[in-house]
Amino acid sequence: MGARVALSRGNQTSNSEMLSGDDGQFSFTSVAPGPFQLTITSQAFATQTSTGILHPGEMFIVPAITLAVATEITQVQVVLPRVELAEEEVKEQEKQRVFGVIPNFYISYVPDAVPLTSKQKFGLAWKTTIDPVNFGVVAVIAGVQQAQNNFKEYGPGAQGYAKRYGASYADFVSDTFIGGAILPSLLKQDPRYFYKGTGTTRSRILYALANSVICKGDNGHWQPNYSSIGGSLAAGGISNLYYPASDRGAALVFENTLIGIGENAATNLLQEFVIRKLTPNAPNNQSSPTSQP
Repeated sequence: MGARVALSRGNQTSNSEMLSGDDGQFSFTSVAPGPFQLTITSQAFATQTSTGILHPGEMFIVPAITLAVATEITQVQVVLPRVELAEEEVKEQEKQRVFGVIPNFYISYVPDAVPLTSKQKFGLAWKTTIDPVNFGVVAVIAGVQQAQNNFKEYGPGAQGYAKRYGASYADFVSDTFIGGAILPSLLKQDPRYFYKGTGTTRSRILYALANSVICKGDNGHWQPNYSSIGGSLAAGGISNLYYPASDRGAALVFENTLIGIGENAATNLLQEFVIRKLTPNAPNNQSSPTSQP
């Protein structure tokens, strides 16, 4: 296909325009004397210009014009698959420890973090429940229960402490897996707390309190936190299988669920205003790097 050739005079473009032949030749007739400019364009080639002065009675032969291939600037973005990106974000979360010791895995400092897959939700729950520090936390809880003689039917001494420890750890595991993995996978909800870190103190307080009963869905929309609340109810129901008969019942389940919601609200407030400052590996509050040039 021929190139498009336009003849212009001064600042005015004339109607003289044509396509060159397959051999690249072209000609204009009845051209008035004076300076002129030719503009040659062709797809995939850089635009070329040629100027000259046509004298009266002269037949002007334009010197050979070679069209150069146009320089094309291509921008390539390398985008990580969402699963791989989520995996990278989870690995960063698993480095988050208060004072460099206490696990702080269920908080994201990336506001637009990629939703977790079911496998990643279960992996995070497993990582949390087998963390050595959490074994120590459960040991402290069991020790406090022993000192206060909670669940009297468990009795005193090492045997009573072992029963309290087993029950407390069972509560922890069931609540973590049901509320942090099973239900979030089924209901497509994100079990993490998303750090706000900006805005007025009042807005951050309201945000933290609201997140005890709402959560972000895998679709990015906020919705009632059925996973956490349902997880507390289910874990409470399961606890009736191993707690002493005198401490069982629906009232205790719902009471513990309400206590759990309150604990979540308190924890969220600490996350929003205190814990980040005490977490050495907490990243800056920034968007997820979905691509790089």
